[in-house]
Amino acid sequence: MTSAETPPDIDAAAVAEFTAQYGSDLPPVAIVIAAYDEEHSIGATVNGIPAIVHGMETATIVVVDGATDRTAAEARKAGAMVCDVPVNRGQGAALRLGYRLARESGARYIVTTDADGQYDPADITRVLAPVVDGEADFATGSRVLGRQETHDRVRRLGVHVFAWLISRFTGQRITDTSFGLRAMRAEVTGAVTLKQPQYQSSELLIGVISRGFRVVEVPATMRLRAAGTTKKGGNLVYGYRYSRVVVGTWLRERRRPASPSSPASARSSSEPVPAKTK
Repeated sequence: MTSAETPPDIDAAAVAEFTAQYGSDLPPVAIVIAAYDEEHSIGATVNGIPAIVHGMETATIVVVDGATDRTAAEARKAGAMVCDVPVNRGQGAALRLGYRLARESGARYIVTTDADGQYDPADITRVLAPVVDGEADFATGSRVLGRQETHDRVRRLGVHVFAWLISRFTGQRITDTSFGLRAMRAEVTGAVTLKQPQYQSSELLIGVISRGFRVVEVPATMRLRAAGTTKKGGNLVYGYRYSRVVVGTWLRERRRPASPSSPASARSSSEPVPAKTK
């Protein structure tokens, strides 16, 4: 079933089932993972997530996006809280659901990482720190500032091209627009418009910058996939679809009516701080 065919109440049903199973009292930090057919890597990914980050307890939420394998079972076996959605709608839809589960269950901070083991769990504390310390509302890792193991020259070039494009669009210097390890105050995820079923990293990034939230990048590591293959297509397909999301999101945010009070004003810090790169 495609995203367009998905019943409108699927998220509500998933939230109700998740709450009935796990309750609505999460610890301060929720690690949200979207997973589709990742049975060979999800267990190790979940097991690698620290129980305590920046002095706070964590909980891992795995949103299984219509998987056809044992992803849900392996995630549960590793100790994750699993929301098993019966239809495949795309990573963006799964992450939106994960954000909602975390927000409505009382998490103060949300961290995202991928199910395929490409992000070093040791970087979670580094990415979360500026948000917890009040220096930012949203923090993202950057392989450009840190390290990447891929030898795909086209992908490496694409990272720089999209970073240049989004930097021009937003007026904020960005070095890596598609890094999946990110941290944010939970309420930020409810203040931005998120509609994309896939390639949501750029939509989220452009949204938070456009709405005045403080954004920082921190050095982080991008590893090779632990198992399986990418679900996002080859380089040309990925580049074309990703560019459509970038341009479409930028145009949408430009047309958005100015709000009398920015969502950023709701944070604990009293004055917005210009976005920066660490």
